[in-house]
Amino acid sequence: MFTTARHARFTPFRENRFLKILVTLYALMWLAMAYKPLYPSGWLLENWLVFALVGLLFLSYWRFPLSDLSYLLLAVFLSLHAVGAHYTYSNVPFGFWLRDHFHLARNPFDRIVHFSFGLLLAYPARELFMRVARTRGFWNYYLPLDMVLALSAIYEIIEALTAHSAAPHLGDAFLGTQGDIWDAQKDMAMAATGAVVAMAVTFIVRRWISPPETD
Repeated sequence: MFTTARHARFTPFRENRFLKILVTLYALMWLAMAYKPLYPSGWLLENWLVFALVGLLFLSYWRFPLSDLSYLLLAVFLSLHAVGAHYTYSNVPFGFWLRDHFHLARNPFDRIVHFSFGLLLAYPARELFMRVARTRGFWNYYLPLDMVLALSAIYEIIEALTAHSAAPHLGDAFLGTQGDIWDAQKDMAMAATGAVVAMAVTFIVRRWISPPETD
């Protein structure tokens, strides 16, 4: 049974076929993107938070497993990040295709991933609030947005400090501002927009498509 936040339950990993397939696919994706990255040192900078997050998810699985849907959303985001880390966000080929096809001023892949951060992580954040803080109603939808904004701001600060301490060419590649002085603010706005979309879709599904037993 594919679980959501409302029906999250612990299933031993060896018996969780969906999660085993998901982990295998993500591992293959990550290994492919770890092979000959454009900037090896920059790739390591991009991945240290990934190592921490994946380690946390692994260690918490037996005590606090998330739903299948939350793990799926996290895996999709981490896969997008793996692509960005391989090429550096401002040099992803798909982003150049989008730039040229839609006559954009810059490679938009960085903006897409920041939007995806809010879109894909708001639901797992909602699940955490529901199960730990036992939130209901309005707070089920507001607090995930709040968390996404807070994490976005923290990431931008860490990113700036890391880039400042790195070699100049690695710092520029890591930040991926592409000459935009408002890049950090726009990145946070994209994450917030993604979270709003995710919570709006969740609200619609919960209220009209699959009415909840409780709020």
